[in-house]
Amino acid sequence: MNDFAEWICTSEDTGAVCPVFRRIWSVRKKVTGAELILTALGTYEARLNGKRISDYVLAPGWTAYEKRLQYQKYDITALLSSENDLRVTVGKGWFRSPMPGVMTEDKKRRMNRPQGIWGRIRLTYADGSEEVISTDASWEWGESEVRFSEIYDGETVDADYVTEGWKNAGILEWPQNILIPQEGEQIRETERVAAKNMIITPAGETLIDFGQEITGYVEFTVDAHAGDRIRLLHGEVLDKNGNFYNENYRSAKAEVNYICREGKQTWHPSLTFFGFRYVKIDQFPQKADLEQFTAIVVCSDIRRTGYLRCSDTAVNQLFSNIFWGQKGNFLDVPTDCPQRDERLGWTGDAQVFVKSAAYNYDVEKFFIKWFHDISAEQREDGGIPVVIPNYLPEEAPSAAWGDAAVICPWQVYLTYGNRQVLRDQYPCMKRWVDYITSSTKKPYLWTGGKHFGDWLGLDAPAGSYKGSSRDDFIASAYYAYSTELLIKTAKILGEDASEYERLYRRIVDAFRKEYPEYLTQTEHVLAVQFRLAEDLQKTADDLAELIRKDGCRIRTGFTGTPYILHVLSDYGHEDLAYTLFLRREYPSWLFPVDHGATTVWEHWDGISENGEFWSPAMNSFNHYAYGAVADWVYEKAAGIRLLEESPAFEKVLIKPVPDRRLEWLEASIDTRNGHIHSKWIYSGEDVRYEIEVEMPAVIEINGRRTEVRPGKYTFWG
Repeated sequence: MNDFAEWICTSEDTGAVCPVFRRIWSVRKKVTGAELILTALGTYEARLNGKRISDYVLAPGWTAYEKRLQYQKYDITALLSSENDLRVTVGKGWFRSPMPGVMTEDKKRRMNRPQGIWGRIRLTYADGSEEVISTDASWEWGESEVRFSEIYDGETVDADYVTEGWKNAGILEWPQNILIPQEGEQIRETERVAAKNMIITPAGETLIDFGQEITGYVEFTVDAHAGDRIRLLHGEVLDKNGNFYNENYRSAKAEVNYICREGKQTWHPSLTFFGFRYVKIDQFPQKADLEQFTAIVVCSDIRRTGYLRCSDTAVNQLFSNIFWGQKGNFLDVPTDCPQRDERLGWTGDAQVFVKSAAYNYDVEKFFIKWFHDISAEQREDGGIPVVIPNYLPEEAPSAAWGDAAVICPWQVYLTYGNRQVLRDQYPCMKRWVDYITSSTKKPYLWTGGKHFGDWLGLDAPAGSYKGSSRDDFIASAYYAYSTELLIKTAKILGEDASEYERLYRRIVDAFRKEYPEYLTQTEHVLAVQFRLAEDLQKTADDLAELIRKDGCRIRTGFTGTPYILHVLSDYGHEDLAYTLFLRREYPSWLFPVDHGATTVWEHWDGISENGEFWSPAMNSFNHYAYGAVADWVYEKAAGIRLLEESPAFEKVLIKPVPDRRLEWLEASIDTRNGHIHSKWIYSGEDVRYEIEVEMPAVIEINGRRTEVRPGKYTFWG
């Protein structure tokens, strides 16, 4: 036995069945330490002497597998005995699961990849000697009780199956230079949600309602006979008649099939996950009780840092929806949705939500891993794929999506103050801006590309998913913004930014000449937010008038929505910003809340006023993008302002903006430099401000600024 580990695989094709790899060994001396290093091509679960080696689930996570594959280290000392049996079951996971909704011949080839594991066990003995047991041809494999497991279609387990006929493992020719230590947050079971209701639908279906949409899986306990079958289907919502509905999962089967062993047993999937609120009991060996079912939340183990509360229960539900949406979609990569045949790391979604994400949770480590995958997946010409890891290589780079390569690292730097983030990503950021410069049809603008535009904007022409804002307008605006952030990054890193400063001035000049007028809400928003309009105040005023003339309705999609309330608030239209935020009628943030949402919807009208669904072709009820409104609540409503000159909240500006339509509102953020809490309360005609800071701060109330030291303060205004 030696320190050199080899990739090992099955010696035969197992079809849909998940293989289990085994290594048996004896310990004859006293062990003082035992470490296992392990990874797999697929998701794995490892057990030593029948016990799970860790609470890490869906290991090794999801990276740009051809270039970067994480391995994990485990201390297994406490699990050792004199005779040891290590078993590693491998499912297809993200590595091999076909993505049924967008399959092409290229994707089929890429999904037809081998399954295998790589690792080693290092035993340290009391006498100072060591023994290393590495993956090689001495390991064995067999068929596991997991008869099927894929990310999109679910899992099938035969609990009565006993692995027999062990065979010697094969050696797999697969690169080892792609292996990296665990880089991101571990994926864990973070919460357990009790079943809330059992429903018998008008169609006679039996459903379990957990009262909350989650990402994870269901655990059940049953006393059954060997061979009894259980089949569960997952769904997010009920249709207007109260029946089970999951057509919006498209071709993802999202089901669990379990064949029971004799007696009482408790089980949940281990190699896949689902997005759901409801579970349909299609088969069960006895009359089901609520107490038999528990939903287990699975996500990256990120620490919550932000809190939002106010006097309005509907708004509080919106806040809850935003946090749950982030948890459900921050599962190793920032995905668009956790349920249908997609679940991809869309760059545009991450870009619009990154600020809210970084206030809500400590996402620095989470994003750093993803940033490294952005760099790894960047095209030779500098283009950024629309999803990371890049499962859609045929898609052209898009403005506002590819700009995540610049916007997201910049925001993570601002929130946490880690310059290394910018240093690592600077080459990627620079190449992205250069890509735009080299690919445009008109110098100093971005024209001629293929873009998602203002995705799902409500002013979209009939039959279009994109709003009416001009693609070239949006692309050119983001070209300017990414160039501006690149300049700021270069200066922080001590790099020469003069070339990009000249470029930025020319982009702004060209933009103003090309676009003297703005046609939509989103065009007004971007022109002001990115400081491209010659008269920012007039453009913001025009936006406000445009909104009022339209009955105070929001029309923006993915690119306009994150900024619209900020622009209104920054230019004297705070009242209108609150009107949009607190609006209950469609379209609004609270319309889904009034229709039972427990996470943020993909569409403003995922369920319409008459109960009909938006097309099942693209209708997720757990899509975090519009939850970006949370950063307006932190920064404008509660007034916690992150200053560019003071990253990581070294110094903070507190400038709350109250509104009488709420009796009170409070927000808090745990930062790298301490805790911040801001609350305002209406008391008769006056407003009381309660502010606590653990760093130097400037507090501005009604235009009057006060410099304060760390402490608790009360102001009246």
